[in-house]
Amino acid sequence: MSLPPDSFFRESVLRICSSLDIDKALDRCLEYVKQFIPADSMHLSVYLPDVQMLEFVAAAGNTGDKPNLGAISVPAIDWEAPENQRPGMTSLHMVNNPHNEPETKNILNQLEMSLDFSAMIMRLSLEQSYIGEVAVKSLGINRFTEDHARLFVQLREPLAIALANALKHMEVVRLNELLADESRYFQQQIRAREGEEVIGADFGLKGVMQQVQQVASLDNPVLLLGETGSGKGIIADTIHKLSNRSQGPMITVNCGAIPDALLESELFGHEKGAFTGAEKQKRGRFERGQGGTVFLDEIGELPFQSQVKLLHVLQHKQIERVGGSQSIPLDIRIIAATNRDLAAMVRAGDFREDLWYRLNVFPVMVPPLRQRKEDIPALVHHFLHRKAADLKLANRPKLPPDALDKLMAHTWPGNVRELENFIERALIQSTNSELDIDSLITSIASTRTKHTASLEDESAPFPTLDAVCAEHIRRALNRSRGKISGPGGAAELLDLHPNTLRQRMDKLGIPYKRRKQS
Repeated sequence: MSLPPDSFFRESVLRICSSLDIDKALDRCLEYVKQFIPADSMHLSVYLPDVQMLEFVAAAGNTGDKPNLGAISVPAIDWEAPENQRPGMTSLHMVNNPHNEPETKNILNQLEMSLDFSAMIMRLSLEQSYIGEVAVKSLGINRFTEDHARLFVQLREPLAIALANALKHMEVVRLNELLADESRYFQQQIRAREGEEVIGADFGLKGVMQQVQQVASLDNPVLLLGETGSGKGIIADTIHKLSNRSQGPMITVNCGAIPDALLESELFGHEKGAFTGAEKQKRGRFERGQGGTVFLDEIGELPFQSQVKLLHVLQHKQIERVGGSQSIPLDIRIIAATNRDLAAMVRAGDFREDLWYRLNVFPVMVPPLRQRKEDIPALVHHFLHRKAADLKLANRPKLPPDALDKLMAHTWPGNVRELENFIERALIQSTNSELDIDSLITSIASTRTKHTASLEDESAPFPTLDAVCAEHIRRALNRSRGKISGPGGAAELLDLHPNTLRQRMDKLGIPYKRRKQS
């Protein structure tokens, strides 16, 4: 087809510039170009200088035999070879019969591509910098002529600009997706911590807060020890807020709540295709915590194999994503917490001794609520205000005159968390202007008395701790009809991770048996 001078260039450029989606732009360009050049497909590649390879980024036309875009790289053409240079077209390499070019034939064999085609491959540069290549391909040999080459070489500069713009656009899209992901994650973190403050900092937790002030500005690991529900998470958050990393993220990981099979992916992230279901690259909790703090709650529940990898993180400050081979340097601070006796776990072989020493640099013991009862009045008023707001109560019930004395007389084995739940339950059940706490306290005391009385018969042999634990687990299994995990399961009733419960059942010889529904 004949065409006026410059018409080919102008019409092709209009199509190249018609979309930021490089695949669409390339497809529209090919539809026009194929009227003058026998091209069945067009491929665009970016040059990776660090490895001196090309990576496919876009394709148009009949691309059935092409490699997956972004998944396979091929060696770049040696553009300095004399046989590739022709007057006025030193940036173009014409392949009319791949069988006659050993280097091209070798590459195509590696990619399992047919050799029965012709191609024109053009080097793309911007400001004298090699950025990639574009190629047109046609089925059959000896399809291209010098006239075709002269037309194709006109598109060198606009295609180079299009490639550069497309790469920038893809990077902007990637960063926007990353920013949106980070925003969603940190909004969840902020909502989880909203309203949290250290109640008792000047009373029962005064000693703890002095330790927090000492260690906050440093970067060494901190180990928080204390019973479940004593407020270790809030202390960890306070350390972060008072540290030089306060402007960075605070990432919380509950080591006992993540299934073992997913733990490494959650902590270290994974590459696309690392395992079934890994449809895209994912950054792990450690990587999300760059410049900030990672709080490892329930560190005693960490599987032994994951303990090895955590030790590597503490020693070398770097990770590798699951399915990846590139080391990613980390700039994070580790705070760990547990309600378990890690020293005893080390002696029993359940926790690595070297990891214990790494974490136990600065231990902070958070006392249970029964040892800091002077904090109860402030905690009660704090929870009343917050829970009334959460429940959207128009009129907040008041405390009876003797309520604080009764609450301070209680032992609160579930610590601050139990007190918080108690206040919420009292607000829900109260129907007048005063909180009805007497019935709740009586109910709790009665339940606990019945439970302990069965264990305190002086005439009976004193049960071992394993026997008591086994009986308690069996009661939970009976109530859950043998169900271990999931809603209403024994693990939920016992506030344990299902894997931890199974380990204890194995140790105590408790069989796995699902009761039949009646």
